[in-house]
Amino acid sequence: MINLTGLVKRLAIGRARRSEELGETLLPKRLALPIFASDPLSSVAYATQEILLVLTLGGMAYLHFTPWIAAAVVALMAVVVLSYRQVVHAYPSGGGSYEVVSRNLGPSAGLVVAASLLVDYVMTVAVSVASGVDNVISAVPQLADFRVVMAVGFVALLTGVNLRGVRESGQAFAAPTYLFITGVLIMVGTGLVRWALGHAPVAESAGFGIAPDPRDAGLAGFALVMLCLRAFSSGCTALTGVEAISNGVPAFRKPKSRNAATTMSVMGAIAVTMFVGVTALALLTKVHITDDSCRLTGLPGDCGSYTQRTVIAQLAAAIFGGEHSAGFYFVQAATALVLILAANTAFNGFPLLASILAQHRYLPRQLHNRGDRLAFSNGIIALALAAVLLLWFYKADVTSLIHLYILGVFTSFTLSQAGMVLHWNRALREEGDQAVRRRGLTARVINATGAVVTGLVLVIVLATKFVQGAWLAVVAAAVLWTTMRGIRRHYDAVAAELAVVDPRAELVRPTRVVAIILVSTIHKPTLRALAYARALHPDHLEALTVSVDREETKALQGQWTALDADVPLKVLASPYREITRPVVEYVRSIRRDSPRDVVGVFIPEYVVGHWWEHFLHNQSALWLKSRLLFTPGVMVTSVPWQLSSSRRADHPARRAPGAIRRGEPVPLHQHHHPFAHHGREQQK
Repeated sequence: MINLTGLVKRLAIGRARRSEELGETLLPKRLALPIFASDPLSSVAYATQEILLVLTLGGMAYLHFTPWIAAAVVALMAVVVLSYRQVVHAYPSGGGSYEVVSRNLGPSAGLVVAASLLVDYVMTVAVSVASGVDNVISAVPQLADFRVVMAVGFVALLTGVNLRGVRESGQAFAAPTYLFITGVLIMVGTGLVRWALGHAPVAESAGFGIAPDPRDAGLAGFALVMLCLRAFSSGCTALTGVEAISNGVPAFRKPKSRNAATTMSVMGAIAVTMFVGVTALALLTKVHITDDSCRLTGLPGDCGSYTQRTVIAQLAAAIFGGEHSAGFYFVQAATALVLILAANTAFNGFPLLASILAQHRYLPRQLHNRGDRLAFSNGIIALALAAVLLLWFYKADVTSLIHLYILGVFTSFTLSQAGMVLHWNRALREEGDQAVRRRGLTARVINATGAVVTGLVLVIVLATKFVQGAWLAVVAAAVLWTTMRGIRRHYDAVAAELAVVDPRAELVRPTRVVAIILVSTIHKPTLRALAYARALHPDHLEALTVSVDREETKALQGQWTALDADVPLKVLASPYREITRPVVEYVRSIRRDSPRDVVGVFIPEYVVGHWWEHFLHNQSALWLKSRLLFTPGVMVTSVPWQLSSSRRADHPARRAPGAIRRGEPVPLHQHHHPFAHHGREQQK
């Protein structure tokens, strides 16, 4: 019979890989760039737009601040890239900001970074996909009603590709990322050449005016400074994802640190070039974009039905000859693809960080396990589910989601750079080589500068975005931080409880083993349980039944006597027709009378093949088992009896979970006797 589930899984994510193949998944720099840097590279598509959206709250009067704000973002990008190059060299194990902060500022501060980054990774997926959908709609406005459906579909696609493995996702996403870089650079170059030749392109929105928001009209003094700071914090979305390379150092080919640092420098240079070019073109072509179409003046028709194109879309249309030109569609397609694929940065960063946290017992241990394709499958699925919920709740609206963004990134930036300063302080105290000390002093200055600058940005982001929605990201990070500490306390408590203090005391044999076989009627499952219990040679063996019907119990006693099993049948009276309580109380009474005895309870169970059969069989046995498991000194053994229907259900599970990953051959006896070892597995 065809294993349909296994076939679908293999088609979806590919054949399983052995653990020894992990080295084959390591990445060269050309694949690492699109995997770990697609987020900061793609943010070029909306960082400039976010600056303009804030500045135009005051009308067109404040657009002249755009170059200065863009320059501040570029300077910040340079500082952060230089700072994280130091992290990559100092901590190449892949913990990134979390490891730096945990080692230098303590576990609690490390968890602050971890919680902030995990929340921000979820936001990266939501914002990137929503922004990509926006660009699709800019090219095909008729799809606006399907925004959420498209967003969820893209997340599902990303999840499937990432479940196939890190290297495979890099190969799938490399082309769109490089096409986007090429398209934007060609667009910027063409636009600047046309401007230099005196034929500057003009954006479709250049003829529109912008009515200021009544709350932000005629700002001066402190209010104007706050508006500029708010625009700067929005533009800082260009820095999201920069730290992902420091988290992914183990995925690089050797020499890992050098390759990761080189990739980070290349990423920074490309991102800055594209961001500056797009911002310059937006000013030269006079792009006018607002958060509300009805604030555009000179707009023909109904403002409520007018869909503003994104900044990138307006630039492409102006530079390449209109919205029906090949260049326009190329840039829009590449932008939409790379924005959607930018979420891949989070799909690599989130599972890696979650795996490290799980290894440190701050998250469930299942997040540390690799799937069939050597990817952290559980982390990938958890990230996808969280992102889908956000997209559904906020209707895939970028403007609503963007306020929850970047807070976590700058929290990790600030704390990790502060941690690096302490790292260099300790290293310099122990270093005597002057050349090494000079390099350490330079690195410390870079990291100290990074800590101060990113700390200021963090304050600005909090001050300007908190009431607009950033408070929700703060609450989410706080809840996650508390949860992770609780998980660690639980794991520590369980480890302490299970620790062996005196092996000899734990290995003391019980005085007696009392075996009890539960009997409801005399049939093949009951006799199998009896035979199995006898084979274990307990010190005392008895059968047990509960009398809920006097006539049936009398008939059962007669059948048991005729069986001549040489095992006494004890009957428990149950005037209220209960089964579970009398059995549990009887078993516990044996333990009370002889605390050093071990009681083994053997429960015959049916193995069924149809889902609906579960409702018809084993209900009393399952409930009884669940109660007995809470009784100290009681061992519960299920003795299975396979009904004929179970044959069709056995095929998907002929081998234990993970057998393919372990390279286990199919046992010969399974081909001929599909149930031969089932009883032994159940008994374990």
